[in-house]
Amino acid sequence: MEKLTLAVTIDRPVGFNHHGTIYPVNYGYIAGVIGGDGEAQDVYILTEDDKPLESFTGELIAVVHREDDVETKWVVTDFGKSYTTDDIMTRIAFMAQYFESTIEMVED
Repeated sequence: MEKLTLAVTIDRPVGFNHHGTIYPVNYGYIAGVIGGDGEAQDVYILTEDDKPLESFTGELIAVVHREDDVETKWVVTDFGKSYTTDDIMTRIAFMAQYFESTIEMVED
């Protein structure tokens, strides 16, 4: 997969409570792209300040493969910002802890 510019609709902003899980990062979807569950492709948005957002346009930097799920999650961030796989896993641990996951970094 290559780096893409993506417009993300955020439906779970920072602080969102989903069945007792509080989202520490913005989370949303890519309209028109269907994920493994038959719904819009899910996306974690990593930003430095992690303020709640309604929408975000950024760069795809990684794909989270869930070995025990039908879905992958995409990771989008500000243009030119980079994270290591450890950084990403730390930021998404609030959900990743429930799945066997690997992270595929997207090439330039």
